[in-house]
Amino acid sequence: MGAEFVIWGIEMHTKNNKKLSGEISKIQDSIRYQLKYSVGKLWEDASQNDLLNAVSLAVRERMIDNMFETEKRYQKNDVKRLYYFSMEYLIGRSLGNNLYNLKMFDICKEALMDMGIYLEELLEVERDAALGNGGLGRLAACFLDSLATLDMPGFGYGINYEFGLFKQQISNGYQKEKPDQWFSKESPWLIDRPENSCIIPIYGKIEHAEDRNGDYNPMWMDWKLMIGVPHDMPIVGYGGSTVNYLRLFSARSSDEFDMQIFNEGDYLKAVKQKVSSETISKVLYPSDSKETGKELRLVQEYFLVACSIKDIIRRYLKNHDSFDSFSDKVAIQLNDTHPALTIAELMRTLIDEKSLSWGKAWDITQATIGYTNHTLMPEALEKWPVSLMEHVLPRHLQIIYEINKRFLSDVSVRFPNDSKRLSNMSIIEENNSNQVRMAYLSIIGSHSVNGVSALHSELLKTSLAPDFYELWPERFNNKTNGVSPRRWLNNSNRLLSELFKKTIGEDWITNLYKLKELENYAEDSSFQEEFLAIKKKNKDILVTLIFETCRVKIDTDSLFDIQAKRIHEYKRQLLNVMCIIYQYLRLIEDKKIPSVPKTYIFAGKAAPEYFMAKLIIKLINSVGKVINNDKRANNYMKVVFIPDYRVSLAEKIIPGADLSEQISTAGMEASGTGNMKFAMNGALTIGTLDGANIEIMEEVGSENIYIFGLKVEDISQIRNYYNPLELYNKNPMVKRVMDAINSDMFCKSKPDLFKPIYEKILYKGDKYFYLADFQSYINTQEKVSRDYINRSIWAKKAILNVARTGKFSSDRTISEYARDIWKII
Repeated sequence: MGAEFVIWGIEMHTKNNKKLSGEISKIQDSIRYQLKYSVGKLWEDASQNDLLNAVSLAVRERMIDNMFETEKRYQKNDVKRLYYFSMEYLIGRSLGNNLYNLKMFDICKEALMDMGIYLEELLEVERDAALGNGGLGRLAACFLDSLATLDMPGFGYGINYEFGLFKQQISNGYQKEKPDQWFSKESPWLIDRPENSCIIPIYGKIEHAEDRNGDYNPMWMDWKLMIGVPHDMPIVGYGGSTVNYLRLFSARSSDEFDMQIFNEGDYLKAVKQKVSSETISKVLYPSDSKETGKELRLVQEYFLVACSIKDIIRRYLKNHDSFDSFSDKVAIQLNDTHPALTIAELMRTLIDEKSLSWGKAWDITQATIGYTNHTLMPEALEKWPVSLMEHVLPRHLQIIYEINKRFLSDVSVRFPNDSKRLSNMSIIEENNSNQVRMAYLSIIGSHSVNGVSALHSELLKTSLAPDFYELWPERFNNKTNGVSPRRWLNNSNRLLSELFKKTIGEDWITNLYKLKELENYAEDSSFQEEFLAIKKKNKDILVTLIFETCRVKIDTDSLFDIQAKRIHEYKRQLLNVMCIIYQYLRLIEDKKIPSVPKTYIFAGKAAPEYFMAKLIIKLINSVGKVINNDKRANNYMKVVFIPDYRVSLAEKIIPGADLSEQISTAGMEASGTGNMKFAMNGALTIGTLDGANIEIMEEVGSENIYIFGLKVEDISQIRNYYNPLELYNKNPMVKRVMDAINSDMFCKSKPDLFKPIYEKILYKGDKYFYLADFQSYINTQEKVSRDYINRSIWAKKAILNVARTGKFSSDRTISEYARDIWKII
């Protein structure tokens, strides 16, 4: 019996080896085929980029087969589909992520090794898809990953930008913006769908007419035409059984030039018009500081929603001959206010093109659309001048006015004789230049309005839209953000994920709550040693990257204190720099040696025309230059700014972090997702009680996070009498740091360079409460250093942080959206 069992085991091992060998051969054959017939290169002539495309196309074969099977399954069950509208998707690189999700990474690596190619080197050749900028776009990408992993019929709609926001370079400490072209036309991940192109009207005028029954029948006349050409990017869920897609539209002019211009002999003008039509999908977020930029941004937003609505209705009418079931089969989610025109466009299509009554069209629109708000910052809530919208979208403006009129009529019945309330709730903000409030249009035209953290959702009800909440309390809900554990742990931190698989198995990859089992190992000394050894290896990788990009040598054993996010005053990179200056002055002037050497690492982009944010980048680099070159200090502290923050860079930075800086002014960060990614990878958080930090604290325990600073209610209480100048005069620590910023200590060649920072904080109100939170921040940083000295205590805290991040998986977030809002499960 024992001998038979051994023989059976040998036979099974041989069969498995043959199967593996067969799979490797298939992959190799596919790569050779794609290189020769799709890329058009012989093996000996192929560049690294050619090989990348060939491997990507070979992997795409598997994804397309599964995409067809997925669509067949959806059609057979006539499922309700979710369509996610977002102006940006921060996808990052695709090859590695797709290989991991298809569970093909190791076998593909082996296949390529046999062919003399190193997969890891090939992965570095791929450029990040330039389809997004910050957290909004990365969230959208995580959501698509979760929809596919959870086998849900969910699809993204966006724009196929040729250029991203910009490629950031640092020159003499200043941010410089360079074009960020990702060559979307050459991407092996995009499948052209020209047969589904959409013809979109724009501009023109309204002619007021009557129909045969004498009813008002406005006619949109003299419009121009745009063409939206779709391209599909397959999105594979973990395990590969479901492959959805992200549909991206490129703008093209219509095949005919404006014949009137052409016939009048102005051929050059006709060609110029064609070219200008195609600029719509040229660049992400064109500057809106000038009227032409504003117009282009509005046209982009309309282009996205018009193409998407046309495409959704085309698909719906394949299987349905009326719109009676539209909201039972279609759910649309607006990712912030950028796609708010969806409401007006769906209404226009249903009324003008499909001949539905206003009442029926409005019922369908509200039942179909949900709105996610992502910000409480007034400057980030979109408003469009009425004059601009009338010029670009005259029919849509007319529909918005009618929506507003009917809405305010309903409000006046519910709240009679309350003109102030009507003014506060009107979609049209009436002032010197009337504006359309897109957030209000989004709230009124949706059946669901959600925030993205518990605190943010509460502030949405009490601060941003209290009148709307009073009118429709049932419409408001919270959906705390999450991130994909596939991309941000399993794929980007391979060493740590392998430790977890060895210790507790693999179920956590699709059920992050399973990480809770790691709590049993938080005080296990051998597990702690492995955990810390992996952290050190990840820090070594980051050390190499920093030297290659910044030419700064740093100590792996120092505490890596990282703030990687968009540069903005409310995110308070400046508060971090103030603390660094304080520590530096204590070291060189007071001879106070830090208890722990620290490396302060920054990354993030500032909007091209955001003067103060760009000046903060310059300050970070100037402070770093002084400290890094000061022999009295550089054994104890270093400061680096890693340029061009993007997904592929974040995947290297986050696993190497010891401390995660989440220090926004309380009440100003809607949620944050970087905080979740860092905690998931074993970094401890120092932060305010803002956004999702509060929920992270509730999950990991207050003893395993470093909270400081004013709370939202504290800020509300002191806002009206807060005096930063008084604090400056009373607190020697504050005065010392502010005076250093105002001096030439960090700007010898250009005195007064940082004076605007000094003056804005002391004499213009300190809107972001830097000085009010400074002392608390310093004290908390000192506690961080004391805890870091005891490696066992630090390891336990870090392990518990990872173990308790189950709530912050985007799988949980998407399941809640699907159950409560979209009704697709």
